[in-house]
Amino acid sequence: MGNGIAHVFAMHGFDVTLIDVDALALERGMNTISRNLDRMLAKEKISAQDRADTLARLRSLSNLAEGVSAADLVVEAATERVDLKLQIFAQLDGAAPAHAILASNTSSISITRIAAATKRPGQVIGMHFMNPVPVMKLVEVIRGYATTDAVTSSVMSLSRTLGKDPVEVRDFPGFVANRILMPMINEAIISLHEGVAGVAEIDTVMKLGMAHPMGPLQLADFIGLDVCLSILKVLHDGLGNPKYAPCPLLVNMVTAGKLGAKSGEGFYAYGSDGKAGLPAPAFSR
Repeated sequence: MGNGIAHVFAMHGFDVTLIDVDALALERGMNTISRNLDRMLAKEKISAQDRADTLARLRSLSNLAEGVSAADLVVEAATERVDLKLQIFAQLDGAAPAHAILASNTSSISITRIAAATKRPGQVIGMHFMNPVPVMKLVEVIRGYATTDAVTSSVMSLSRTLGKDPVEVRDFPGFVANRILMPMINEAIISLHEGVAGVAEIDTVMKLGMAHPMGPLQLADFIGLDVCLSILKVLHDGLGNPKYAPCPLLVNMVTAGKLGAKSGEGFYAYGSDGKAGLPAPAFSR
C-alpha cells in the first residue's frame, strides 16, 4: 500500500520519499503510481500538468536514515509483522527529526506497542488507509496510550487535506474495520471449508444479498490471505476469544503459498492482468 499512500500525498502537494530496502519494489511502486496517474488522466480526473507535478514531488531511496532525515511525517507501510514494525520504528526514532510524527498503516497491531519501541510515544499514531488508497476515502486514525491530542488533531486535519474522511478510534486489536471485517471473511472461509457452498456461490450471496461490491473470498484474495491470517492471529491473541480463531483452510492455504491475487492463486485463479477468473482448481467442481 506504500505506493498508494505516496501517490495521494504527492498529488496533494507534499514532497514524498518512497523508501524500501528492495530496489525492485521501489521500481514497481513508482511504476504503479505512474500507471494510476495515467488512468486518472485518461478519465480526465487530473490534467497533464497535475500528473507531471505529482511525479516531480516523488523520489525513491533504499536508505531509511537518509530518506527520513528531513521528514515531518513518516508513514510506515511494511508487512503486518510485529517484529518488523518494532525494528523499523526503533530505526525511525533514531533517524527522523525530533519533531516528526511517526505513523503506522498497520491494520491491526497495537499502536501502543509500536510506540514503545521509540522514545517519542506521544508522536506515534496509526493512519490505517484503505486499499486502494487513491480511491478509498476512509482513514482510521488510531491513538496509542500516549499519543497526544496535538498529534491526533494534526493527523485528523492532514487526512482531510488529502481528501480523506478520518475516523478516530481507540487502540484495540483490529481497531474497527478489521475487527468487523475479518470475522466475516473467516466465516466465509469456514462455510467453504464445511461444504456449505462453493466459492462463487458464497461471494454471490454476499454481493447480491448484502450489496457488497466484492464477495468476502475475492476480497480476502485482494487483501492477501497471509495478511488476513496475520490480522486474525492478532485478534485471537489480543482478545482471547475463540471466535477469532483462523479457519484451518486459511492456515493451510497460506502455508502452501496460495496467498491470493499477489501469488496468482487463492480462492480464485488470477491472470497476468491480476483479474480474478474462475475459482482456483482446488475449489472447482
